[in-house]
Amino acid sequence: MNTSSGELDPVIHAQSRLRVMTTLATLPAEDRMSFARLQELLDMTPGNLITHLRKLDEAGYTRSEKSRSGRPTTTYVGLTRLGRAAFENYVAQLRSLIGPATEGNSR
Repeated sequence: MNTSSGELDPVIHAQSRLRVMTTLATLPAEDRMSFARLQELLDMTPGNLITHLRKLDEAGYTRSEKSRSGRPTTTYVGLTRLGRAAFENYVAQLRSLIGPATEGNSR
């Protein structure tokens, strides 16, 4: 999580990963969503979504778990605490960047 430099987190900043993080952030903490549902909501191919989830997993922002009950198995994806904090920091940084521009337009 990049908090000290004032730069936007490059892991989250990529458009597809930002969409993933935004979607998962709508879930309550510790909740998760099926891979298939996430793919449907984001209208992404399985390979594209897997690629972006791998990058987010490597950063510790998301966790993916396969269900062990039933066939076929279902993969569930959710934000980690670190991921939720990183996303909240990212949103706060965006607001601080956008704030001065929008304050001048409110007159």
